[in-house]
Amino acid sequence: MSNVNQAFAPLAARMRPVTIEEYSGQSHLLGHDKPLRKMLDAGHCHSMILWGPPGTGKTTLAELIAHYTNATVLRISAVTSGVKDIRAAMDAAEENARYNQRTLLFVDEVHRFNKSQQDAFLPFVESGVVTFIGATTENPSFELNNALLSRVRVYVLKPLEKEALYELVDRALLDAQKGLGQRKLTIAESAKSALVELSGGDARRLLTYLELSADFTNDTEINIGDIEQAVGEKVASYDNKGDTFYDLISAFHKSVRGSDPDAALYWYARILDGGGDALYVGRRLLAIASEDIGNADPRAMQLCINAWDTFHRVGPAEGERAIAHAAVYCALAAKSNAVYMAFSEAKALARKTSDAPVPLHLRNAPTSLMKELGHGDGYRYAHNEPNAFAAGETYFPDGLTNTRFYHPNERGLEKALKAKRDYLDSLNAQSPIKR
Repeated sequence: MSNVNQAFAPLAARMRPVTIEEYSGQSHLLGHDKPLRKMLDAGHCHSMILWGPPGTGKTTLAELIAHYTNATVLRISAVTSGVKDIRAAMDAAEENARYNQRTLLFVDEVHRFNKSQQDAFLPFVESGVVTFIGATTENPSFELNNALLSRVRVYVLKPLEKEALYELVDRALLDAQKGLGQRKLTIAESAKSALVELSGGDARRLLTYLELSADFTNDTEINIGDIEQAVGEKVASYDNKGDTFYDLISAFHKSVRGSDPDAALYWYARILDGGGDALYVGRRLLAIASEDIGNADPRAMQLCINAWDTFHRVGPAEGERAIAHAAVYCALAAKSNAVYMAFSEAKALARKTSDAPVPLHLRNAPTSLMKELGHGDGYRYAHNEPNAFAAGETYFPDGLTNTRFYHPNERGLEKALKAKRDYLDSLNAQSPIKR
């Protein structure tokens, strides 16, 4: 980078590390005893996917790998590139190989490439023409082809820990060549803490906020007021197609399942604060009402449906509160996953016994031929039996009699359902009629 470009570059770009020692965070990958660090110290590298949130150093790590392995870097962004660009990059890599020059192909936002575009990399990765490094904020298991995943190793980059972020602030303020050191600025501890919290583990965001705060300050010390002016209203960490979204929804679901209404409201509010769809939470509540509450409190499902209906009738302002109402109720409702477990077991058994014939007494007999074949013979119409229950009857295929999937627990309405089940079992046991 030229001096002119360096002078006008943002602080985050100027502070980009050029050695592993300057690299912040990711000690689980780059600690002295870690395989990736040992590989780089030895000048070796392999194809990989770097998966992590924004600002965790994916691009920087790829550039460091190229530097430590003496490789030529070719960069492709999945946002702007197509198969033609991939082909041109591969041609350049093959030319480099003729001169025994290693090529590192860095593909940013690799998850944005479709299947055919991802497939275009495979022969070159297999042959070793390029060392492939893809960067993604999305879960590779969902977004990348299995064929590509089988040829690379996935490294997970984590949001930077607070200690690393504090060190980065100090380094940026002290570095006179690349940072803000020439301005002789200091920062109040309260302002530094706020800056670290607002960054959300994102080094690029941290340095951007720090640079803006430095520009806003009228003193030699950056204070909390400067931070507030620079940052304004905090942008929530939320992406309705990314992993943060699924993490928030997961936290909400687990809070309701764990009977913590306050945590459920908090995560619901976090989703809304980030621009999330309240109706998505409403849909998840319906799933929770079936999966985690079940027959322990059947009113939960109806309340969730009512909240959904309320949202559509009165709009978000009141509808969001109706969903909050349902979330609190579901969190405090009696819990049972007995139906969920029973249905899962039933599906598994159905797959294993899909050829088991329906017993004759359970078959329909709409024609005389079917009656002659014995369809419906011996069927006992439950309404004509004492207690509307045909004691001793079985409704399973041969060999599966006495199969039991549903085991009601002792919570909520299921306590009564369990008592009913026990009563019916006793009638079966006493019945002289057995099938």
